[in-house]
Amino acid sequence: MHEYSVVQAMMRRVEEAARAHNASRVQRVQVRIGHLSGVEPELFATAYEMLRPGTLCAGAELAITRDAVEWRCGVCGTTVPTGGELVCPDCGWPARLIRGGDLLLERIELEVA
Repeated sequence: MHEYSVVQAMMRRVEEAARAHNASRVQRVQVRIGHLSGVEPELFATAYEMLRPGTLCAGAELAITRDAVEWRCGVCGTTVPTGGELVCPDCGWPARLIRGGDLLLERIELEVA
């Protein structure tokens, strides 16, 4: 499962930020996981729990927000309903994924002396 490598990369980034701000520890990590990101939130949380001991994130809470999928026409901007044909109902152009395909590290809360 690739969630472990994704969490490892995220934790490296969090620790880099913590060191850059001279933080003694990380208190909270907030991520947004899109439904089409290919990342399973439950597996992500499990990987986080397994990988955080011995790191600056050892006592940090993980907050996960799910991001809904949103499609729009790239030409006229009409919202295209999910679950059907991904074509604009107004002009017939293919829909573009606007939201729900990303994994985003949204916020890091640090303890700084």
